[in-house]
Amino acid sequence: MFCEDDLAVFCERAVFSKILAVDTEFLRERSYYPKLCLIQLAVPQEVAVVDPLRIKDLGALKELLADERIVKIFHACSQDLEVIQDALDCVPKPVFDTQVGAAFLGMRQQVGYGCLVERFCGVHLPKAEALSDWSRRPLDEEQLSYAADDVRYLPNIYQQMTKQLVEEDRLGWVLPEMQVINNKVAVARDPQEAYLHLKRVNSLTRRQLAVAREACAWREKTAASRNIPRKWVVSDEVIIECCRHVPRDVDRLRRIRGTEQLSVADAGSLIAALNKGLSTSPSRYPHSKRREHLSAETEGVLDLMYAMVRVVSEQTGIAAQLLATREDLLDFLQG
Repeated sequence: MFCEDDLAVFCERAVFSKILAVDTEFLRERSYYPKLCLIQLAVPQEVAVVDPLRIKDLGALKELLADERIVKIFHACSQDLEVIQDALDCVPKPVFDTQVGAAFLGMRQQVGYGCLVERFCGVHLPKAEALSDWSRRPLDEEQLSYAADDVRYLPNIYQQMTKQLVEEDRLGWVLPEMQVINNKVAVARDPQEAYLHLKRVNSLTRRQLAVAREACAWREKTAASRNIPRKWVVSDEVIIECCRHVPRDVDRLRRIRGTEQLSVADAGSLIAALNKGLSTSPSRYPHSKRREHLSAETEGVLDLMYAMVRVVSEQTGIAAQLLATREDLLDFLQG
């Protein structure tokens, strides 16, 4: 475990390596904002495990993560980037996600870190500490070793992976995808975009989506202000039912199962959000992805485009979902 002085020295040396492997351990089961418990860093030949609960000044690390001359290597980075943004008020860039890179080399989508370590480094990693409570102190040697292993092999994997991508002339395909990952982090918590992550959102009509947009924005702001999980405010299932039936008063809202825990004030605020969504001009309705709302012509073009995606997927060995999802193609058709 690094102290503050150790971290400063490591950051000074890391600048010259041009690559930096990063991972985090955090808890978020009982909060809106994740609690950062550990930061693991690695350059070739050196690993650092940083305790953000003990080290108060992480300025040197923030500067290192923001340095665009250094590639930050992650595996499955979306949550790590969100956690770092919350804790350090910075988004590491540029990033290279080895899970994405692996998919462009024909490996299965969302391949695990352990599989990559075994394939590229010939090492089998234990999983004994995967469910550790990383907020507890002190951490034992097994936990620290497990945490260090999460970044220890990433520089080696990155070097081999990028070499292979260059040889197969695919690095130019991967790098724009990494930029997309960075861009997504910047808008991940836009309350007006929260409805896009709602379970069964594709079952809603355009008008219902406008209602969902306002209801989810209210839930997002409420959860953030209280630092509690979204589902503790109101569940996805309740929001979907509210969007379908749009209760106009508290009595009607209470008829929906799962609303009993809402306070009178929250119930009133939710109803106000639903009504705001209901009053949205049709020109501002979000696009619906419900298939029954597509014309026969659009459906036919969509099927043809997706067939072409599958052909390219077969030819390249890259998962069709990574090339373009059906939703991506529909978004393209709908402008």
